[in-house]
Amino acid sequence: MQRWRLAVGKTSKDLQKLCGTNYPVSIAFIVVNEFCERFSYYGMKAVLTLYFIHYLHWDKNLSTAVYHAFSSLCYFTPLLGAVIADSWLGKFRTVIYLSIVYVIGHVVKSVGAIPDVGDSTVHVVLSMLGLVLIAFGTGGIKPCVAAFGGDQFDEEHTEERRKFFSIFYMSINAGSVLSTIITPILRGDVKCFGGDCYALAFGVPAALMVIALVVFIAGSGLYKKSPPEGNVLVRVCKCIGFAIRNRWNNSKKSPKRSHWLDWAEEKYPKRLIQEIKMVFRVLVLYIPLPMFWALFDQQVKCYIHLISFVFSNTQIIVSISLKGSIQFFLFIFSPLKKMAAGMILAALAFCAATVVEINVIVCTFSNIASKELLIFDFCRFINTHTENINITVGTEEFYAAADYGISQNISVPRGEYNGVVCKTNSDQYLIDLGLLDFGAFYTVILSKESNGLTFKKMEDIQANNIHIAWQVPQYVFITAGEVMFSITGLEFSYSQAPASMKSVLQAGWLMTVAFGNVIVLIVAEGAGMEQWTEFLLFAGLLVAVSIIFSIMAYFYTYVDPDQLDKIFREDTDDEKVESSDGKKNEAVSLTDMPKQTKM
Repeated sequence: MQRWRLAVGKTSKDLQKLCGTNYPVSIAFIVVNEFCERFSYYGMKAVLTLYFIHYLHWDKNLSTAVYHAFSSLCYFTPLLGAVIADSWLGKFRTVIYLSIVYVIGHVVKSVGAIPDVGDSTVHVVLSMLGLVLIAFGTGGIKPCVAAFGGDQFDEEHTEERRKFFSIFYMSINAGSVLSTIITPILRGDVKCFGGDCYALAFGVPAALMVIALVVFIAGSGLYKKSPPEGNVLVRVCKCIGFAIRNRWNNSKKSPKRSHWLDWAEEKYPKRLIQEIKMVFRVLVLYIPLPMFWALFDQQVKCYIHLISFVFSNTQIIVSISLKGSIQFFLFIFSPLKKMAAGMILAALAFCAATVVEINVIVCTFSNIASKELLIFDFCRFINTHTENINITVGTEEFYAAADYGISQNISVPRGEYNGVVCKTNSDQYLIDLGLLDFGAFYTVILSKESNGLTFKKMEDIQANNIHIAWQVPQYVFITAGEVMFSITGLEFSYSQAPASMKSVLQAGWLMTVAFGNVIVLIVAEGAGMEQWTEFLLFAGLLVAVSIIFSIMAYFYTYVDPDQLDKIFREDTDDEKVESSDGKKNEAVSLTDMPKQTKM
């Protein structure tokens, strides 16, 4: 214990403050660390599906499934990180050690994207190994960094701590927005090893994770470091198991108790029992929440292949503006009301997406060519000339055999094609195809006339004519919903957790994201529905879930975990001793603590 006294010697009262405020200087290092780590994580994920399809040559269904499986693993592993932090290493050292694992995962992933390193099997093995290490690294530090930041504040500075979580979440989104812009550019615009530079696109996030680790270590002397509380998870499990066994064996002999966990009072301290009650009540409240993340992560399914398209830029613009302005409204309502409102806004976003989807299919992963129009247009040529013709449209090559030969259907980017080269064995011609627009399917008939080669362009499938502004409402709703839901849930998880289980409850919050990805895999990947039907299904499910959550939240009573220190002033072992006059200690229930309004 002596080494922890040295590490924990600095209290929050002694911490340096930012510019005369109540914000510790140490949180600046934590926020910068989170920005770099999120840049690293989302930068890697921004090109991950494209890497699966174009580099590993997996089909789109397998790529999407592996993507969601990886996302799920990233949000299941926080429980492991929380147990290590609260039971063994403490939050500070857990973040450092698992960040090293994180960096190694990024390096392995980058090496796997170098074509000269082994064959395709080696690339797959290195890629999967890298992703597993990244999942354990990012998942392990997720609950620790947020809880560690909350630990830096004095007990009485709850308002500053609440604002810190908003700033913390803004750093998450700033890192994700910038990385989503930069890494696809590195992949597509920079060429290496004779193709798209995935090694660089994965290498830059690795460098950012190294910076995140260095920044976090640099603030070491400024942090308030709380020691681990021993093996919390084991004690909790033993206490629960004893309560169940004791109730089963003695329920008929002993008088009824107010809560089933009270049956553990014969062996375990009342403080531990109250802490478990607090955590259980919050975890039960989390049961409906994965449906929100199931909707939120549907964005990936639809828009991961549109990274270079203007729709993605629309999301970035809307996200930056909204995530800055909505912070004000976060302080108007109580936490659970904000979360319920966020769920309704997310459902409205998918209703708006359904309206757009019905008018124009922009996200279909079918193998049918006419449904793969996405951000390209398709073109084919019919040659009525007596000679074979080779046609060059931009960077694409078409071949149409003589005497009514038909070329392949090939997609070309939207643009004006004024100097299309048509070569025969005896001559070369230039034709002006004009604009080839988004989502259209063109057939061009080539004919030989006395004045040269003539053509007739037919538009078999009309170009998309839905204005891009129709994309804005769904992004407004989903971004507002995310801010209302996610920031609030992050702070709520910290504020309602006892000191010894803050990382554990943060992990419980993050696991709702993991189960949301599992829902996507089960429902979205297995249902085989039309995209707009799937959108409407998820929106309806989220509305139903938000009603259930609102009813559960109405009966939830807010508690102040810090009051436990005032209620239980003696050591937990001394709490089991009865007073000399034979009177028994009365159980302290959660209703004895100061509470706020419902919802």
